[in-house]
Amino acid sequence: MPVALKKPDHVAGKAWPAILIGLFVAFGGVLFGYDTGTISGILAMPYWLKQFSTTPDLKLSASEDSLIVSILSAGTFFGALSASPFGDLLGRRIGLMAATGIVFNFGVILQTASTSQPLFIAGRFFAGFGVGLVSALIPMYQSETAPKWIRGTIVGAYQLAITIGLFLAAIVNNSTKGRDDSGSYRIPIAVQFLWSLILVTGLIFLPETPRYLIKMDRYDKAAKALGQLRRLPVDHPAIIEELNEVQANHLYEMSLGKSSYADCFKGTIGKRLLTGCLLQSLQQLTGVNFIFYYGTQYFQNAGFQNPFTIQIITNAVNIASTFPGLYMVEKLGRRNLLLLGAIGMCVCQYIVAITGTVSGTTNLPAQRAAIAFVCIYIFFFASSWGPVAWVVTGELFPLKSRAKCLSMTTASNWLLNWAIAYSTPYMVDADHANLQSKVFFVWGSFCFVCIAFVWFMIYETKGLSLEQVDELYGVVTQAWKSKSFRPQVQFADVDVNQHRNMSMADIAANQERKRSVQHDEALPTAEKV
Repeated sequence: MPVALKKPDHVAGKAWPAILIGLFVAFGGVLFGYDTGTISGILAMPYWLKQFSTTPDLKLSASEDSLIVSILSAGTFFGALSASPFGDLLGRRIGLMAATGIVFNFGVILQTASTSQPLFIAGRFFAGFGVGLVSALIPMYQSETAPKWIRGTIVGAYQLAITIGLFLAAIVNNSTKGRDDSGSYRIPIAVQFLWSLILVTGLIFLPETPRYLIKMDRYDKAAKALGQLRRLPVDHPAIIEELNEVQANHLYEMSLGKSSYADCFKGTIGKRLLTGCLLQSLQQLTGVNFIFYYGTQYFQNAGFQNPFTIQIITNAVNIASTFPGLYMVEKLGRRNLLLLGAIGMCVCQYIVAITGTVSGTTNLPAQRAAIAFVCIYIFFFASSWGPVAWVVTGELFPLKSRAKCLSMTTASNWLLNWAIAYSTPYMVDADHANLQSKVFFVWGSFCFVCIAFVWFMIYETKGLSLEQVDELYGVVTQAWKSKSFRPQVQFADVDVNQHRNMSMADIAANQERKRSVQHDEALPTAEKV
């Protein structure tokens, strides 16, 4: 990925501090992925079933199965919605520390101490609440600190950390599954204290995001923070220019109206919120978490050999496939990569569904074909919809409403995550819908919907600053025309009082007209000092 990491020559300062900080904060994705991944193996562990099952046959009913798995997603839904007050009142950095060190760890303590379902379920809810907070705050922190030329790769690294967490969970589960004591499930759960300790310790030394400090009207601290990120003095022209543009854009946005929740549903912000919520919802409806939540159980019940090993393989593919996505998000762009991924996932899901339905899962060649196309599907997901959904939602919103809108888009992800986690046992269980491999027809159909969604709704935001994305949505009305967009507005030159009632397209045209006149007249006094 060396080409993607090369700083453009015209960009002042150092790139590595912001890149390293963004990549470190992405480590919080390990909490998300590991917590998600542990439950798949724990529910299949003999000792856990003996300890927690309420039936003589030491099995979980479909209702118990769905409640234990989906309660985490219910917690994350409420956690994501709470990320806005956490992020706006405490700040992005302190909010992350509180979410990880207090809320998430409380949930882990309850799960580790549990010996019956009620306490275990309560622990999963609070751990989920913490994960929900983290899953909204991390892309927010990353997108507000990363340079625009590599922002997609840095925010996409959050998904890479999620895949690493899932992989680590599969390895730890596989290592402890045979223990005939409480360590079989307590060790995988308690390991999560280590991930939270690493993240909280690192955050102590990191700066707050400059954009948050501008939002709080702390210009001097914002300049200091941006100077740390770019390794430039606070009075450097590049620092002053970037901060002035952020501040001017924020003042312009605030002049149009306040940032209440109701305002998030109006105008172009409402259009962007709809895009973000649908994107995050469809990411879940591609069916990826069916494999990571219920994969071990599904492969086991379907008669596949070595289900725990298959789960490790799928997680390894998930990690490896994320790296091409981090490169392609800045090369192909957000829109092209999402479109390519949706087509690939759709084809693979239908092949798995047809193979399993026609040949049955007890047929060894059919098993191998199904596993192969599940892995190819995971490649397409992990290199496109996995990281890029977080990238796009992190870039969509203006500063005044970013925390609120990001909390709602992330909550959409978790709401669908919960719905899938809750309904899947009923969909595949022999006593209910008994879809078995036919469930992949459902996921494949949603992948088909993803293709149309990307074409009609996803704007190309590659290479734009977060402030230029505001102009993009104000000027371009059709998503498929967004690739030809070139920024025209300098927010530092916008007179808030004069331009309050003008559309973004009119402001852009006005500034372009002024620049043309200045260029034609070629007057030295036209230069702004």
